[in-house]
Amino acid sequence: MSKQPGSSTAAEPDQPEAAPEVSEQPAPVDEATATPGRPAYAPGAMVLALLAIGWLAAMLWSTRAAIDSAAAGVTAISLSAYALPGVITAALIAGAAVALAATNPLRRVTLRFLAAVGTGLLVGIAAAVAINLTYADNATTNTIAGTTAAAAIIGGAMAGARNARVVGALATAALAAQVFVVLFSRARDPLSDLFGAGETQQSILDAAKWVSRTESLLVGLIAGLLAFGYLTWARRRAARRSGSLSQQLRWPAYLVAGAGPGLLLLLTEVIIRIGGRDLLNLAAALSEADQVAQTSLGTSRVDNGIWVLFVGALTALVAFGRTLGPRAVADEPAEDEPAEELAA
Repeated sequence: MSKQPGSSTAAEPDQPEAAPEVSEQPAPVDEATATPGRPAYAPGAMVLALLAIGWLAAMLWSTRAAIDSAAAGVTAISLSAYALPGVITAALIAGAAVALAATNPLRRVTLRFLAAVGTGLLVGIAAAVAINLTYADNATTNTIAGTTAAAAIIGGAMAGARNARVVGALATAALAAQVFVVLFSRARDPLSDLFGAGETQQSILDAAKWVSRTESLLVGLIAGLLAFGYLTWARRRAARRSGSLSQQLRWPAYLVAGAGPGLLLLLTEVIIRIGGRDLLNLAAALSEADQVAQTSLGTSRVDNGIWVLFVGALTALVAFGRTLGPRAVADEPAEDEPAEELAA
């Protein structure tokens, strides 16, 4: 029976629907999930942790040797106050490095942070016990042990940050900067003579200021270059493993890593003025000269931290900027395209 136009006797057979077009472009590879069980992590964390622990042990040993060699208790108090900043900075680095090595395989942010704090606590307890067992039993020893433990815990908490590579770069640069400061101490006297230190007190102070500025500048340059070098190495290592550069770090990561050693120095000063306030006050109360010396040392440490922060951050950013190529320029539309669209 033929169908008349307009009739609705039977429906046309269903036609197969066209399959949706599938994009052939591969999805970007996420470095953190490309290989199950191998999240983005900070390379060389175990070696860094061993070096940081060794540096902390060396600082504690040298401080104990200096205190034990003091002929009188007054001298021991002054030496303890003088050596405390180096011990605290070493404890910050050790807590961060050991916690970074312990939490490297962890994915979840909350679990990583809790494990980092716990690891820093263990490092702080171990350092405090070592101090109490090897140092003389007095109030000075308790102050050093307490502030060292607190610094290690704070350093461990820093390692719980989301981006482990920045923490690794920060710890590496800070450790190298502290080693350089110890080595630079042998060049202080020759540099003082070079900068015109004479017999007058004013010339000695002016030369010491220039020596301090030179040290801060060199420490900042070393910190910035090492932070940039570590992040570059970590990026290339990750690219070889995942075959993708989609997770390349941006400039804020280099900025934080380069400024990190200076931030640690300023954080050290905060910890000292809170936890080690009694020791500093005791050392300043010994004499008027000691009071002036403690005030001058505190101001110098703050200035040094600020210089290292800005020089390190600037160095890392400049080094990162030199690796950037020219941006890809988008193709501009031809001049006759609007006319063709209107004609259509």
